[in-house]
Amino acid sequence: MDDSDNGTHDRGGDDATRTVRAGRRTVRIHRPDKVLFPDDGLTKADVVDHYGRVAAAMVPQLRGRPLMLERLPGGLGGPHFMQKETPDHYPDWIRRAEVTKEGGTVTHPVCDDKATLLFLADQACLTLHRWLSRADRPDHPDRLVFDLDPPGTDFEAVRGAARALLGLLDELGLPAALMTTGSKGLHVTVPLDGKSDFDTVRGFAQDAAEVLAGRHPGRLTTAVRKKARGDRLYLDVQRNAYAQTAVAPWSLRAKPGGPVAAPISREQLDDPGLDARSWSLRDVDGVLEQLRSAPWSAVPGRGRSLTTARKRLDALR
Repeated sequence: MDDSDNGTHDRGGDDATRTVRAGRRTVRIHRPDKVLFPDDGLTKADVVDHYGRVAAAMVPQLRGRPLMLERLPGGLGGPHFMQKETPDHYPDWIRRAEVTKEGGTVTHPVCDDKATLLFLADQACLTLHRWLSRADRPDHPDRLVFDLDPPGTDFEAVRGAARALLGLLDELGLPAALMTTGSKGLHVTVPLDGKSDFDTVRGFAQDAAEVLAGRHPGRLTTAVRKKARGDRLYLDVQRNAYAQTAVAPWSLRAKPGGPVAAPISREQLDDPGLDARSWSLRDVDGVLEQLRSAPWSAVPGRGRSLTTARKRLDALR
């Protein structure tokens, strides 16, 4: 528990609670000693503490975006479900975003502050998946994501693909942010100005992936069918669509050890020891060291238009 949270405990077995201060609000944590990662003995209190420590960096990455919550009330090995709709019992101060879906609407939770993040942690939300667009302009993404997962277990294939992709994005004049997913691979995210719709963004991403695969046909592919990929890495751009999500930066993953989806710098891509789960809840100091290194400090805060990049990409095709 870091000192800034000012937590207090009420003891009482299974009914034990802890209160955590977050800005103007006090969030009650129920059963903080509940073990959520049984192989590692990591508890709900550990999860809450993680999100409290990373909140200053994580909340700006979540603010204004509909969320899909990955909840495991009984911990790993128990019920595991993805939650889109905001339950009625959530406090009034948690923001909701009503967006359209086929045949109706869905009201997603939105995390605009630390108190909301800690409340979601109390709900045993281990992983937060964010939309690539904001609630006020749901059809216009301000993030473009390339998902790079290895064809097998060799992470070197991911590092090589990321280097090649960064080279192409540099040619197109687009900045990019790198992040380990905490699962198998890396996400390469391009901040956009939000003026293009999803069809435009996905079409651009697909064309960029095809150019890259054409340059490295023995290593990379855009083939959707697994049988057609062989041992080549699939350049996945399928997340770039309405209502699709990507794991949020600094989020935990619902896997043994509590791996963290950790932003990394370009320089760290050259570390031969890097893999998708280099940071985890088992090494709090390591996560905090990575956080303090500000790995995305070189990534512009302002999103880019795809207009000029589209012209440059067309010239390469």
